[in-house]
Amino acid sequence: MIAIVDYKAGNLTSVQRALEFLGHKSEITDRAERIVAADRVILPGVGAAGATMENLRALGLVDVLRNDVARAGKPFLGICIGIQVLFDRSEEDSAECLGIIAGRVARYPRSIDGRPLKVPQIGWNRVRQRAHRVFAGVPDNTHFYFVNSYYPIPDDPALAIGACDYGVPFTAAVARDNVIATQFHLEKSGTAGLKLLDNFCRLSG
Repeated sequence: MIAIVDYKAGNLTSVQRALEFLGHKSEITDRAERIVAADRVILPGVGAAGATMENLRALGLVDVLRNDVARAGKPFLGICIGIQVLFDRSEEDSAECLGIIAGRVARYPRSIDGRPLKVPQIGWNRVRQRAHRVFAGVPDNTHFYFVNSYYPIPDDPALAIGACDYGVPFTAAVARDNVIATQFHLEKSGTAGLKLLDNFCRLSG
C-alpha cells in the first residue's frame, strides 16, 4: 500500500488516479499510523512552503516523515512542494522545513540581464538526467511539466539527479538513499511522468 500524505493541499487525487491507472493501490491519509504502516509514501501537492509546514505540524506528521519514513528507509517520494519542504528552509514564507535533505529553497530571479523573468514557471521544460533507477526507460532531456516560483538548492550537488534551466540552472530532481523528489509534476507529465511514478513504486531497497 502507498500512503499519499494528506496535508490539506490540492492535487492529491490526481496522484491517486495516476497510481490507480498504473495498477498500484494507494490511500490518501493524514493518519500517522497509516503512513507508518505503508510500504511507501508520497508527499505531493501544490501550495506554499509555510502553509505546508504549518499543516504538517498541526497534523503531527513532521516527525513521522523525518523519522518513521525518511530515516527508517521507507521509499519516500516528494512531488512539487513535496521536494521543497524536504530541505532545511525556504525563502517562501521564511519557512523552516523538514530538514531531511540539507539545503535551501530560493525564489527564481525577477529578471535576467535586465529582462523580466516570468514567475512562476508554468509549462514544459527539458530535464537533464543523472543516472538513477527512477529514470529507467525515460530518455535524457525528456520534457516534464512544472509550476513553480521557487527551486531547491541541495548543499551536496551530487544529490541532484535532474537539472533544468529557467533563467538560472536549477535542480529539478534529487535522490538520497530511499528519498526521491521531483520539482516537476509526475502526474501531469504524460507518459514520461507516469513511467517515473511507476519506477518509484517498483523500486526496492
